[in-house]
Amino acid sequence: MSVRIGIGFGGWPFPDADPQHLWRYVDACEELDVDSLWLSDRIVSSTLNMEPIVALSFIAGRTEKLKVGTSVLAVPLRNPTILAKEIATLDFLSGGRSLPAIGLGTEDETEYEACGTKRSVRVSRTEEAVEVMRLLWKEDNVTYHGKHFTLNNVTIQPKPVFPPDGLPPIWIGGRSEAAMRRTARIGDGWLVSQATPEEVGEGVKKIKTWADEYGNDIEDDHYGALFAFCFADSREEAERIAAPYMLRRREDVDYNSFSAFGRPEDFIELVDRFVEAGADKFVVRPACPPEMMQEQLEILGREIVPRYHPVSDV
Repeated sequence: MSVRIGIGFGGWPFPDADPQHLWRYVDACEELDVDSLWLSDRIVSSTLNMEPIVALSFIAGRTEKLKVGTSVLAVPLRNPTILAKEIATLDFLSGGRSLPAIGLGTEDETEYEACGTKRSVRVSRTEEAVEVMRLLWKEDNVTYHGKHFTLNNVTIQPKPVFPPDGLPPIWIGGRSEAAMRRTARIGDGWLVSQATPEEVGEGVKKIKTWADEYGNDIEDDHYGALFAFCFADSREEAERIAAPYMLRRREDVDYNSFSAFGRPEDFIELVDRFVEAGADKFVVRPACPPEMMQEQLEILGREIVPRYHPVSDV
């Protein structure tokens, strides 16, 4: 298994709205050999929140190694032909560095309404969209008549170039049983957030069993976890710093059980528990004040990344 550490964030986590903060952060990710940078997706937002495909295109154009991903892209809010074209263009121009992880979107009905759809159809719309995108990526002259989308003799160019078959792997987010079954049926991978290593282990087992039943081949190294982290001299200090910056909190499980707070050794211990459970791709989110973002990244890059990204394996 090939363990990889990527970093992600939601919204704009920097001290002010100067894009130079992002560029310094991206440059450091590239220099520190961070595997990937992931952006969340909120189209309707009262706070600064970048459109991920556009922002990731800028990031890919500034870097040579850094992969770019969505964690996760709200597919039912978008037209799949346009989205397929956007992802294919990003993948083509970046040399196959796009990582589209997808989900169903938020619970806010107004966001679906603003994008011309309804929350009540988000599941069927998402599943059709995945089918349409894959067809457009691998075929020309696509004809498709579905419940939500109609294509007649449609071709898009460029095609994606993601190795080995030119199709970007579509990872599916979600912790629910429905999300896991969706992953097993139509996904290329699973990216779960706010799940304990034990829950990830159970989820991996279920998805593998269901994928066999559905005839879907998901590679063993296509299981990932997203979790928050904060480095400090002690776990208690890190928890204090992180508390105001935790995006969402489960009430049924202590978030310490799926977050890395404290010293680098605490981070490594959590990752190793996830790896033992069957996950080896990670998107980690810094839970810290804006002025600490760069410092936290430097610690991650110097104390954590070299352990999992050997030079000979790059």
